[in-house]
Amino acid sequence: MKKLLAMLLALAMLFSVALAEEAATSEKGVVIYGSTTEITGDFAPGAWWSNGATDMMLRDLTNDYATVVTNQGGELVVNPTVTKSLETTENEDGTKTYTIQINEGLVYNNGDAITAKDFVWHQVLLSSPLITDLAITSSAYLNYVGGQAFYDGEATALSGVRLIDDYTFSLTIAADKLPYFYDLNYAAVYAFDIEYWLGEGYDVADDGEGCYITGGEFTAAAIQEHLNNARFYAGPDRVSAGPYNLVEFDQAALQATLEINPNYAGNFEGQKPSIEKIVVVRAEDATWADAMKTGAFNFYDTITDGTQINTAMDIMEDEAVAAQLGYGFDYVTFDRPGYGKIQFQCDFGPTQFVAVRQAVAMLLDRNEFANTFCQGWGSVVNGPYGTGLWQYMDSEEWLNENLNAYAYDAAGAVQLLVDDGWVYNADGSDYTEGVRYKKVTAEEAGTYAHNVTLEDGTILMPLIIEWSSSENNSVSDLLNVMLVQNPDVAAAGMEIRQNIMTFDEMLNFIYRDATQGEKYGVPTYGMYNLATNWTPIYDVAYNFTDDPEMVAAGWNTNYLFDETIDQLTMDMVYGVESDDVDTYLSIWQQYVQRWNELLPEIPLYSNVYVTMYPDWLEGYTQDSFWDFQQAILYCTVAE
Repeated sequence: MKKLLAMLLALAMLFSVALAEEAATSEKGVVIYGSTTEITGDFAPGAWWSNGATDMMLRDLTNDYATVVTNQGGELVVNPTVTKSLETTENEDGTKTYTIQINEGLVYNNGDAITAKDFVWHQVLLSSPLITDLAITSSAYLNYVGGQAFYDGEATALSGVRLIDDYTFSLTIAADKLPYFYDLNYAAVYAFDIEYWLGEGYDVADDGEGCYITGGEFTAAAIQEHLNNARFYAGPDRVSAGPYNLVEFDQAALQATLEINPNYAGNFEGQKPSIEKIVVVRAEDATWADAMKTGAFNFYDTITDGTQINTAMDIMEDEAVAAQLGYGFDYVTFDRPGYGKIQFQCDFGPTQFVAVRQAVAMLLDRNEFANTFCQGWGSVVNGPYGTGLWQYMDSEEWLNENLNAYAYDAAGAVQLLVDDGWVYNADGSDYTEGVRYKKVTAEEAGTYAHNVTLEDGTILMPLIIEWSSSENNSVSDLLNVMLVQNPDVAAAGMEIRQNIMTFDEMLNFIYRDATQGEKYGVPTYGMYNLATNWTPIYDVAYNFTDDPEMVAAGWNTNYLFDETIDQLTMDMVYGVESDDVDTYLSIWQQYVQRWNELLPEIPLYSNVYVTMYPDWLEGYTQDSFWDFQQAILYCTVAE
């Protein structure tokens, strides 16, 4: 009987292995992409509302018919697949006009023709007063001649955007936005279908005074419902123009499925995809390794955690895994053009005070954090940059000499707090132990929930920082151990309270997006942890704007209002010719130094990325500015 049981068990094991191998083999040629950030389900163009990394990747895979794009080196280039000609005119009044003729014969995934109208209607939308009511993040109106008047409702047409004929349009840039370091990017516009996004009957026209929307009531109330339906829809009726179609999205499973768009004419080099199907799934920290070993997904992009990287290397060397799956793995490494970070909101609660933000930095051993998290696959940076940026590479010595590294210093952190007035107990007596309090004005107190008002009207603010962190996040777990539970934090009189939520919900709080629920519009959390990557167009001109309308539209999510940093971010790109790299870099350094002083964020690490992919995927390359969505077009399946 024992021998029989042993034989049956052995047969069962062989059968299960055979099934696993069959399943893995059947998936060969299908990229099952494990994403470390979840899909929010917001598939709107660009970053109109949110800009999660996986959402952006899906947008790029489904919409890439742009007149100007970036190449493998991150350089702006005209896209000949879309653009037949691009002429630049320097006007006497200091403005500049880009006249763009697109190629005939381009179509959307549904076969509908793409014309000049498809490139200009959304410039009208993004320059209109509707962006405030729709909570769209856009500064397009500031770029165009007549944009401010159109945005203010003083003009009925956007005079700086013109329709010339069915395949030609022009964009005239305002004089005060020139020169511009990335000036060719002004001519970079995408094709989007107006009927899909706004609804049946809508169109764009130009009677000689500029472009405007026709065919229906052009108000937020009139287009909101249809726009939201289009924004969150994934399926066969989704109209797009990219290498892939987004054919399905499972919100519960956070899984998206893409298939080749047969109507795609190719990227800027005419390259078309040959990988028929891409499935994007959520890669959980706790289960990703098992998922790779069993074939639940076979592509793990931009692995960040050093422990995970080491595990990935072990999997790639495991011959038993390769034997069971029927394929092995390969990988690429590259420097990150960004960093993992703590982000502060600097207009309420304790984090409105720079001394508090600096004290938090000094109570976290960032070198140990980076070493623990990256396991040798990353390092600490001290400003808004990553080791993959050319600005960093050209400034490394200067940055080391001029930036405060905020070395771990518990005593120094306490002194900062004392000097900033955090010297009271909850009853107003001199501080002895527990949480520190500070006397604040009514304006500083704001609506912060933990304030205490004494009988004489004195308002005391406790040093309690509410922290929003996303669920199933290894960075959050490490921050909880190394910061929240750090005895020196409590000894300094500070309390940090972790609040775990979905990544999507955290973004709603960051953007204070009341359109997704009234609670999100109320300042609630002073601290978040997430990550940032920069594109080749390092333009942060409006990231620290104090314009209330732009802030309401989603800019300046740090809510840091400082005239110096606001001016530096503008000067860095506006007023600098595209070939004047030295001037640009000098202002960039000044900006980074001011940022380092005010510390709206604490950089945690800038790591080396590792991307792990099946060895049957041939031709895969990736670097700091050449992402999966660009690289996958050049890949083939090994015979």
